[in-house]
Amino acid sequence: MWVHRCLSLGMCKASSPGPLIHATKGAVWPKPQQLNTSDSYFILRPRAFEFNILKNLSSCSFLRNSLARYWKLLQFDVTLKKHQQKNKQGVQVDGSMGYLEYLDVNLTGQCDDQALPGIKMDESYRLWVLPDRKELQAASIWGILRGLESFSQLVYMTHDGQSLRVNATMIKDFPRYKHRGLLIDTSRHFIPLDKIFLTLDAMSYNKMNVLHWHIVDDQSFPYVSTKFPELSDKGAYNHYTKVYFPEDIRDVIEYARLRGIRVLPEFDSPGHTSSWGLSHPEILTPCKIPNMYGPMDPSKEGTFSFLYNLFSDVRDNFKDDFIHLGGDEVNFLCWITNPNITEFMMMQHIKSYEDLESYYVQRVVDMVAQLNFKSIVWEEVFENGVKLSNDTLVHVWKTNWIDTIKRVTASGKHALLSSCWYLDKLKSGGDWQDFYLCEPTDFDGSSAQQELVLGGEACMWGETVNEYNIISRVWPRASTTAEKLWSADLGKYDLIEPAQRLEEHTCRMNRRGIGAQPPNGPGYCD
Repeated sequence: MWVHRCLSLGMCKASSPGPLIHATKGAVWPKPQQLNTSDSYFILRPRAFEFNILKNLSSCSFLRNSLARYWKLLQFDVTLKKHQQKNKQGVQVDGSMGYLEYLDVNLTGQCDDQALPGIKMDESYRLWVLPDRKELQAASIWGILRGLESFSQLVYMTHDGQSLRVNATMIKDFPRYKHRGLLIDTSRHFIPLDKIFLTLDAMSYNKMNVLHWHIVDDQSFPYVSTKFPELSDKGAYNHYTKVYFPEDIRDVIEYARLRGIRVLPEFDSPGHTSSWGLSHPEILTPCKIPNMYGPMDPSKEGTFSFLYNLFSDVRDNFKDDFIHLGGDEVNFLCWITNPNITEFMMMQHIKSYEDLESYYVQRVVDMVAQLNFKSIVWEEVFENGVKLSNDTLVHVWKTNWIDTIKRVTASGKHALLSSCWYLDKLKSGGDWQDFYLCEPTDFDGSSAQQELVLGGEACMWGETVNEYNIISRVWPRASTTAEKLWSADLGKYDLIEPAQRLEEHTCRMNRRGIGAQPPNGPGYCD
């Protein structure tokens, strides 16, 4: 693996002293759409720097909170604070263009302090750090957030630790895809709120905008339902300490909202529902073996009544337009051996178990539509022929994704891609390169089909991660997905350039409290 990485990066030398990859200074991740920079620089004194809100927007609490958060980020470099004691007078360094004392923040649109991020939010921004113009401009608060992140990344410390610098820069930027997500799985291992908040911080540093919360599964049911509290009472690992109460979910959604991140819940069915049956065995299909249960039982009307009430509860707690309904990996064995299922299929003229699954999913999709949810489903639902509206997103995850995404988009459906961004498939510290080489447009589709790809997600399934290693397993590997979904397709090019920026970005995340693992090999952070 080490040899492979050396060959792909083209930079390794046997027993060479120093870092494998030399980090950039003040480079932005993900790479902006348009960036012009020079070697000329300003000196930034964190305590003396301020953001100036233009126009009459001083009452916009969302904007003020965002600026306060990023102002604090500029103060967080402990190493610099030590050196600042040597430079109390702030003596200007020769060769600079002077001090960068402010940045004008120009929100040209309206400020809605209660706005929720959504699939159509405008995240574009422009940034000027020049002698005659120091301004961040965006039409929405979401664009301001993304621009603040880019500005914060322009700031770098000199090698001697004597000053912070910002190179003269112009940026015009916007995301390539609307949906740039990270899936976390809180059923296989419970993830405490503080680690979810830390994950959201890291996502904001990478301009990701969707937290896909795979909140329940076979192993546990940590979601506390107001209507069915027995689901978590019996289905959670511990119904006191390993659960998410409605107020916890509200806190996560608000924390995410302030960072321009949507929170998308997934309640996967008809499979992956064993933990549901600990309190409600009647909704699952009894198997031929006594006391064993399979997928949801679609032959009982009570199953759908239960689901409607549960999804009503979910609708009360989650605010996003979309819900992920799963629909993957359904084991048909218990359906096959259950006489009630056989009789139901005959009465309904259902000829295959794939068709039975389609019957179930169709009813659930129609059900959540009544609750003002739009649906996302795993690719099996599409492959099995469920009649999906064009509002439904098909989430492609299997290895033959090129053929699948071509069929999905040819049918007029929107697609999300995750196939090549499964973070639980760990190779070695340099496996970010494999993620980086995945290109969502690498299928033979028309321009209209390409436009139906709304983005994708990196997936951190929870079988082998818990609160102690989830951050280091996700970051900076998910950073590569973030860049592929934000930045322009730059084609097949040398991986040295992104490797150098990722080296800096990982150290940047480390300074901000994100325990991201080294991305490339031997090295150090300033």
